[in-house]
Amino acid sequence: MNEPVSALMRIISEVFGTSPNTLRLILGVLGMVLLATSLIRKKSNYSKIIASGGWVLIGLFIYLQSSYYVKIEDYLLVLMTAMALPGGILIAYLEIKDEYTNDSIIWFRGTVAWSMIPYYLVYLVPHLNVAFVLMTAHSAELMLEFVGLGSYTIGDVMVSLEDGGEVPLSEWSGSMWILTQPLGDAGFYVPMYYSNGEEVNISFILSCSGLQSMIIFVGAICALDSVPWNRRLRGLFISIPTIHILNTFRNAGIVWLTESYPEWTFFKLNMFDFAHSYAAKGVSLFAMFLMAIALFDLLPELHRNIMKLIPKKLQLTKN
Repeated sequence: MNEPVSALMRIISEVFGTSPNTLRLILGVLGMVLLATSLIRKKSNYSKIIASGGWVLIGLFIYLQSSYYVKIEDYLLVLMTAMALPGGILIAYLEIKDEYTNDSIIWFRGTVAWSMIPYYLVYLVPHLNVAFVLMTAHSAELMLEFVGLGSYTIGDVMVSLEDGGEVPLSEWSGSMWILTQPLGDAGFYVPMYYSNGEEVNISFILSCSGLQSMIIFVGAICALDSVPWNRRLRGLFISIPTIHILNTFRNAGIVWLTESYPEWTFFKLNMFDFAHSYAAKGVSLFAMFLMAIALFDLLPELHRNIMKLIPKKLQLTKN
């Protein structure tokens, strides 16, 4: 990807003798730390400046991932990640300008911090990363077998290396407590096989776990400082298991569709690419929308904060 921001990051990574992916992670961690720090003195001008830096770094961190989605031709995620940098700069500007109500923008800071910190804790601790990958794979396998759509087994955990190779986890030389070396695009993954040993040509990685969807709700709910923890915990108990179950159906459906319709194509997309990159994402976004509406009844403060972040000109009002 020859656009200027990624090219500049590659030059900087070469100057400091690190990989672009490691530099991206450093920027993301620094952005999360700045946002979390800004929550300590929530309403001071000093806090706004710290938060502004955090928004820009997190926007840059997400934006730099767009090159990976260009490579795998997932254009929906290309669009979403490419919007992150201008979005982060816009939020940083609004922080300094104080365009919005303090409580709502502070809630949004907490939402992002509570979301990204747990996710990258899982990503950077291989024990947790592998545990989520295995849970996801075995959940899909059990679902497929339970509904009678085939008999499958899950292979050994593999590690995708930065140089393009792969090794079994048992032969990987890295630490299982903290990720100290960059991995390839797949990271830790497990392949799926039929019970007769034939490969299904589908593997499960951390992105398949639905963890990204879960942490959005974790962040949005946990950041509601004015809400008692008993109500916040109820919201978490409703949302997280529901997302896991829906995600298991999603993964099982992708496997079944891919294996049942191997010759199907739509605008040069095979069944896996269409189901994984477009159909499943559309259904997932709609399910998250319905989940949010359901939570608004239990946590009306969540709805109020979201509405305060939407410019009044874009809000639907009754005449």
